[in-house]
Amino acid sequence: MTRKHLLVGTAALALWVAVYAQLAPLAHRLTYGLLRLVPGSPFSSAAEFFLYETPKVMMLLTIILFVVGVIRTFFTPQRTRRILAGRRESAGNVLAALLGVVTPFCSCSAVPLFIGFVTAGVPLGVTFSFLISAPMVNEVALVLLFGLFGWKVAVLYAGTGLSIAIASGWIIGRMGMERHVEEWVYQTKPGSEDEATAPDWRERLQDGRLAVRDIVGKVWPYVVAGIALGAGIHGYVPEDFMAALMGKSAWWSVPAAIIIGIPMYSNAAGIVPIMLALLEKGAALGTALAFMMAVIGLSLPEMIILRKVLKPRLIAVFIGIVGTGILIVGYLFNMLF
Repeated sequence: MTRKHLLVGTAALALWVAVYAQLAPLAHRLTYGLLRLVPGSPFSSAAEFFLYETPKVMMLLTIILFVVGVIRTFFTPQRTRRILAGRRESAGNVLAALLGVVTPFCSCSAVPLFIGFVTAGVPLGVTFSFLISAPMVNEVALVLLFGLFGWKVAVLYAGTGLSIAIASGWIIGRMGMERHVEEWVYQTKPGSEDEATAPDWRERLQDGRLAVRDIVGKVWPYVVAGIALGAGIHGYVPEDFMAALMGKSAWWSVPAAIIIGIPMYSNAAGIVPIMLALLEKGAALGTALAFMMAVIGLSLPEMIILRKVLKPRLIAVFIGIVGTGILIVGYLFNMLF
C-alpha cells in the first residue's frame, strides 16, 4: 500500500467520523426546524427516527463493507474449499463457521457452494457449519447490530451464531446423513481449482469499493424499508402492547418468533432496524434476536433452494437442529438482558 493511499484513506476516515458524529443533531434540526413538526407527536418521533437511522446505517455499511471486501480477496471460493477439504470434523466445523463470516454467500449461491464443497471432499457436517454461519453471522448483521445496539450485543450475537453453526454442523456430521443428499451431487465432477495470480493492494482496494457498490446497491431498499417500518413502530405502537407481546414475561414469544420468522424472506439489512424499534417499545432482546436468526438463517426460500441437493429428511433435521439452537439463544439473551 502506497503512502498516497494511506493519506487518502486517513483523510476519508476522519471526514467519515466527523459527519457521523453530527447525524443525531442534524436529524433533530431537520425534524423540528426545517419540517416544523410538533414535538412529542407520533409522526414527529417516527420522522426523527427515520432521518437519523437511515444515514447512520448506510454510513456504517459503507465503511465496514469496504474493509470486508478487501479481506474477502484473501478467501476465494477455491481457496476456501481447499482449506476445508480433508479437515477433521471438529476442527473443520470451527474453521468453516469462521470462514463463513468473511466469505461471499447468499441464498442463490447455496447450491453451487454445497456442490463445490462436497465434491472437493469437505465432510457434510463441515459444509453445514459453513452454510449456517455465512448468512447468519454475516458482515451486514454485525455492522447493524454494532451500530444500533453496541459492541457487546454484536459480539454476543457473533459468538452465539458461530456456536449454533459449529454445534449444528457437528451434530449433522455425527448423524451420518450423507445418504440423504441427492445422488447426482456425488456424481458431479469437481470444478477446476486453478486460481489467478494473487491481486496486489491496488486491486484489493478496488475490490473493496466494488463490494460497497454491489452490496449496498442490493440491500439499500431493505434498509430503507426496514427503517421506515421501524420508524412506524417507534412512533405509533404503544410500549405496553409490545412488552406484552414480545416481552420477557411471555415465555411463548421465543418459539413463536422463530415460527413466524421461518416463512419470511428478508435479510439483516431489513430486519435489524425493525428490531431496534421493537426493543425500544418493550420487546425482549432474545425474542427479537430469535426472530432475526430465523429469518436470515432458516428462511423458507433458502430451504426451497437447498431442496435441489438435499432430501426432505435432511432438510427437516437441519431446520430442527438449527431451530433448537436459536431457541436456546433466545432464552439465553432474555435471561442475560
